[in-house]
Amino acid sequence: MKLTRVGEVSNSFLDEIPDDYKERLSEIHIHEKYTDSLLGIEDHSHIVVLCWFHKGDRSIQRVHPMMDDNNPLVGVFGTRSPVRPNPLSITVCELVERKGNVLVVKGLDAYNGTPVIDIKSYTTKYVVDSPVFPDWIPDRWRDKNDR
Repeated sequence: MKLTRVGEVSNSFLDEIPDDYKERLSEIHIHEKYTDSLLGIEDHSHIVVLCWFHKGDRSIQRVHPMMDDNNPLVGVFGTRSPVRPNPLSITVCELVERKGNVLVVKGLDAYNGTPVIDIKSYTTKYVVDSPVFPDWIPDRWRDKNDR
């Protein structure tokens, strides 16, 4: 299996993702050979950004969700933790602006320099009506209207 980097993240997040990342802007610099792939992207208000969390520890298999020891120890596949065998991230971001091969997005939880491996348009086709969550998931993450 081979993944191809289509671009990189540019922001001020060097060692830590800030708590208010959902309000912060980042740029995604898309490689020029993928320029044609951006045609029409500016017609979308939101995009799904897939990144490779290159700083993630691939050996960790269990975590306390949200790095909170009060939460139960669970396997990484049952969390959104960045540490996992294949540190793939999937984030829905607001597409603020397209400037040529640069996408300005709001709400990306990735470090400066993080490889971007794909971008997809966001639709509500896959929104689940009545999901069930473990007890450690905060109430604010359960309400589909408060994302």
